[in-house]
Amino acid sequence: MFVVALFFVKNKTIFENSEPKNSIANETGLVYGDETLEDLVNKDTDGDGILDWQESLYGLDPTKKETTPRTPDSAALKRMKVLEGSEGKGESLLTDIDSQKEENLSQTDKFSRELFATIVAANQSGTMDQATIDALSAALAEKIENPVTRKVFLLSDIKIGANEDTEAVKKYGDALNNIQNIYTIDYTVLDVLQKFSVDENDVDMSALKKLDPIIAQTNKVISAALKMSVPKSLSVLHLNVINSLQRLYENISDIKLYEDDTIVAFGAIFQYNQNASALESDLNILQNTITQKLNN
Repeated sequence: MFVVALFFVKNKTIFENSEPKNSIANETGLVYGDETLEDLVNKDTDGDGILDWQESLYGLDPTKKETTPRTPDSAALKRMKVLEGSEGKGESLLTDIDSQKEENLSQTDKFSRELFATIVAANQSGTMDQATIDALSAALAEKIENPVTRKVFLLSDIKIGANEDTEAVKKYGDALNNIQNIYTIDYTVLDVLQKFSVDENDVDMSALKKLDPIIAQTNKVISAALKMSVPKSLSVLHLNVINSLQRLYENISDIKLYEDDTIVAFGAIFQYNQNASALESDLNILQNTITQKLNN
């Protein structure tokens, strides 16, 4: 019954018990690729004593000790700070950042703004220590691991029938099976993610286009499940399935934001397997309950 679940739970070997390849939260902090957030904050690619993020802030090349030939970046940075006065570019940029309209920012933009502001402020005050780095790492890990569910359906959103007899339960089960027959796709989300994740360092954005039919079909399944009549004794289980589908619908939609809102996409990939497993569990419980009622 309800084999639409196969969109999500078939062949759960890819991404199983794993996080996004490019971003992993672990006990040592957030890892991006092979680097922790601490590595990124303290990174000095050209070894000139100026951190990469500081060089980028002042328009210097973090891969060269002399962005301008015969002028060490350290001297150029010192001169720029003198010309800017005591305020410094970091503080003036923080003012520009704070003036940006919140509604025009993606979740990645918002976090990047907060991260940048914290790094600049901490460095200016001399408080960029391990505790600050750990806090930044934990904040980013929290955003990735615990994305907010945007829609949660209630019992008042579904049609609960008055009839509880065997015929009503059978009719309900047949309606679920009918959804399976109408909404079918011959590949899964995991098939798409496998093609999307080319290797450890590269992704194929074009592969995500194949998520569109699954997103559309999932939305239709949710709509159909909301409209069908459900015996009262099965209503809570039915609602659990709908909300599991909704979480996956949001997951898949968010994965498509990989290019424009990376943090949201990472969070969706991180949560995908957990939510797919939850759907599978909810479906099994519903199926077993229907079977028991029909056999009594």
